[in-house]
Amino acid sequence: MTSSNTQRGLTVWFTGLSGAGKTTLSQALERRLAAGGYPVESLDGDVVRQRLSKGLGFSKADRDENIRRIGFVAELLTRHGVVVLVSAISPYREIRDEVRRQIGRFVEVYVNAPLEICEQRDQKGLYKRARAGELRGFTGIDDPYEPPLNPEVECHTDLETVERSAAKVWRVVQATLGR
Repeated sequence: MTSSNTQRGLTVWFTGLSGAGKTTLSQALERRLAAGGYPVESLDGDVVRQRLSKGLGFSKADRDENIRRIGFVAELLTRHGVVVLVSAISPYREIRDEVRRQIGRFVEVYVNAPLEICEQRDQKGLYKRARAGELRGFTGIDDPYEPPLNPEVECHTDLETVERSAAKVWRVVQATLGR
């Protein structure tokens, strides 16, 4: 039911450790999409946790439920022609694969930065608190992060500029959208 006047939606899912650069890349891509006239929405993991997933903790079950909620909203928006940019750690491969199947039009972007680099970038002091034992179940410290096996895009934000990483994602998004 797609016509030349109807934009087909897409979800671009940025996954990686805290501090890897997911939100930064998402914002760079959002600017490109908006400039190109695409309808675009961003779902940032931190913001969603404060609003849609308030009350969920950080157990595996709660993390999975948080990702399912983000996936549900992303699927609705995608179905209605919006390009959805999701920036969420989403540490578990199985739940990422589940939302990929649910959404259908999905590009996974692995924002890959070594743990040491993420700790250096730690503006909120979360890694420091996790290392001190104040935060339990922190991804990358005492809870696992399962990297994607076959992401459509992998950005090495410790080696690439934001512009270079964003350009890699932009090329895949354009090809997927057919423009």
